[in-house]
Amino acid sequence: MMRSLPTLGPRGEGWVVIQGVILVAIFIAGGLGPAWGGGLRVSTGAVGILLIAAGGLMAVRGLLDLRENLTALPHPRPGGRLIEHGAYRFVRHPIYGGLILGAAGWGLLTASPVALVGAAILFAFFDLKSRREEAWLVATYPGYRRYRSRTRRLLPFLY
Repeated sequence: MMRSLPTLGPRGEGWVVIQGVILVAIFIAGGLGPAWGGGLRVSTGAVGILLIAAGGLMAVRGLLDLRENLTALPHPRPGGRLIEHGAYRFVRHPIYGGLILGAAGWGLLTASPVALVGAAILFAFFDLKSRREEAWLVATYPGYRRYRSRTRRLLPFLY
């Protein structure tokens, strides 16, 4: 399946464009007005804040751990190295996972079912994007298959 996913550009530029569109749509959806209120809104808002904070920490840690390997594109940077420490010890794509948690948190904070659906779409999108990216990572880094076999894809301890 990994080989059948489109590259969407030599370094995966199209994947980044689609990602941006989904993230903007989720942000806008949160502003469409709450679908629930009262005590439920307070509870989901609190959970939303926690998810946004956890997602932010996970994504920022992933960014910091990559250092000189960081690129906005899913294709690995030439001359880079495989990172297996920090956030990458728990999950192969912590930036994607952090954005998913943040998007779900945003949907809960704003009481927006549309934003929550957007977070589910973002999860599915990042699952596909990570599969395309991993085809490149396997081809670039000899140890990637072993790393992949012992580390979750997007969400620590879950998936």
